[in-house]
Amino acid sequence: MSTAAAPENCANCDTPLGGHYCSNCGQEAVLHHASTREFLHEFIGHYVALEGKLWGSLARLLFRPGLLTNEYIRGRRVRFVQPLRLYLSFSLLFFALLKFAGPTTGHGEDDRDEAPAAQVSMAEQAVKQAGALEKLKLNTPEERQSAAAAEAAIAAMQKDQQADERARKQSAGDAQQAATEAARPAPAAPASVSEPAHGGVSADRQMARDDVDRWLEQRGWETLRHKWNALNDMSTEQQKAALQAGFYHYAPYAIFCLMPVFALYLKVLYLGSGRRFGEHVLFALHTNAFAFLIFSVMLVVRIGIVDFALWCWLLGYLPWAMRRVYHSSRAGTLLRWAVLMFFYMISIGVALGLAGALGAVTAH
Repeated sequence: MSTAAAPENCANCDTPLGGHYCSNCGQEAVLHHASTREFLHEFIGHYVALEGKLWGSLARLLFRPGLLTNEYIRGRRVRFVQPLRLYLSFSLLFFALLKFAGPTTGHGEDDRDEAPAAQVSMAEQAVKQAGALEKLKLNTPEERQSAAAAEAAIAAMQKDQQADERARKQSAGDAQQAATEAARPAPAAPASVSEPAHGGVSADRQMARDDVDRWLEQRGWETLRHKWNALNDMSTEQQKAALQAGFYHYAPYAIFCLMPVFALYLKVLYLGSGRRFGEHVLFALHTNAFAFLIFSVMLVVRIGIVDFALWCWLLGYLPWAMRRVYHSSRAGTLLRWAVLMFFYMISIGVALGLAGALGAVTAH
């Protein structure tokens, strides 16, 4: 098999070659067409990180809070998965599971249909019993009397079932008629502040919408103003769908942007500790990666005792990791943990709200 001759210069940086690899950028001198196996190996090894160092990283991340951060600070980095890659992998896993898991359906319709189904079953059983009675040989007066009583009972049962069926249909018809009447436009009446005035929207809400519209117009934000008006023209269900789509689309970015905020809270809480801001960011990536992994397991398992154990471990993980990394007292750690959680939960709520609003505005 013939081998391709090495070129004189590197194909990547045009540096003169003197061996099998470029001395400047490290690229191979002789290039060949990559196979499917090589692409899969690169994907698994470099992006999903399913190599030997993943298991060591997971063991320290899951069962030894703060140890992975300390190892990275000490300079032991090559043997573990990079913090950013670890965070991105578990956050994407969580949001993918959250999106495709879907809410569980209720059983309201099944409950409403359970009684009629039981009645139908009883009626069918009664008909079968009637057929069986007809096949009996009624030789004695006692047998004929028993058969007549049974037939009378069956007839009464069928009559009750038919009455219940008519009542059910009448109730459904009344409900449909009430819904139709409710959907009809109400007669014109003098508008007041508390009454609906514009497409079912109260006067107060319409005034607020008009104020926002004028504010956007004054600042020349015509595109945003157009999207705002289009959002207001949507129905309630369409607005909910737009908010949900915006959450799934922008929430991962919003949470990722909170990592520096999380690190800033730590920086303020541990003033004078000598820790650099990058170390706080490192701690934020590791602890949030752990949280995403635990939430992903909760979405998959859904067993009461397992969820309870995971919640307990999730609540105790962060203060344990803070104590191991920052070497503070127990009381100081618990106080800082409470303050950190208070402000971080507020930040998450604001970020997710903005993500949903951004998705709703950009949905059309």
